[in-house]
Amino acid sequence: MTSDRLSTIFAALADPTRRAILARLAEGDATVTQLAEPFAISLPAISRHLKVLEHAGLIRRSRTAQWRSSSLEAGPLGEATAWMEGYRRFWDDSFTRLDAHLRRVQDSSEETTP
Repeated sequence: MTSDRLSTIFAALADPTRRAILARLAEGDATVTQLAEPFAISLPAISRHLKVLEHAGLIRRSRTAQWRSSSLEAGPLGEATAWMEGYRRFWDDSFTRLDAHLRRVQDSSEETTP
């Protein structure tokens, strides 16, 4: 297990089932049974996914009587987004430079074409 929080968040997000669970929780709290409905996997497997998400801080689990529900915790997603933002700016700047270069090439090509 990693001690780096960002690595833990990205490891949790790496699995498509966990991403689907987060998407469902973005709509509202849900029980393990409700979260398991769209998947062809067992309730214990869903519970293991929930433990990974909880460990990463991406969800909060609560218990009311015999019902145990999960809810989305968006803070860690913000941390991951903030980290990726620097790379988005890098790619935006790279594409802007490429676009400018291609325009210069196209302009010079048009100038030399009779």
